[in-house]
Formats: sequence, structure tokens, C-alpha cells
Amino acid sequence: MLTNADIKRIKKIKEDPAKRIEELEGKCREAGRVMIELNLKYEAALREVEKLKADLAREKEERQYDNMVHEKELESLKT
Repeated sequence: MLTNADIKRIKKIKEDPAKRIEELEGKCREAGRVMIELNLKYEAALREVEKLKADLAREKEERQYDNMVHEKELESLKT
């Protein structure tokens, strides 16, 4: 059974289909803009993640090197 809201919506669609088409096209354009914006933000976030991964890898290498140097220093002090 159709509710009053359904009947109003059907009448609105029947009244001016050109206006409805224009309205829907506007919503599609806005959705497209939002998708592009979100895609740009996503790509920026991916670049940031890759940068952070590279920074982390460098920090790990530096820490390993520092540990190795300290270990050798300790060994040289023992002898």
C-alpha cells in the first residue's frame, strides 16, 4: 500500500521530470566532486604512510648500527 509520502514523491516526479533530471544531475556532479576529493585525500594518506614506513626503516637501521657500535665499544673496554 502506498503511503502519503510515496504518493507525494510520485506526484513530484510526474509534475516536472526535466526539473527532477536537473536535480539528479546536480547530485551526481556533487557526488563526483566528493569522490575526487576523497580520492585525493586517500592518495595523500598513502604517500604519508609510505613516507612513515621509510622513516621507520631508517630509524631501525640506525638503531641496529648504534647497538652494534656500542657492543663493539663494550667489547674493546673489556679487553
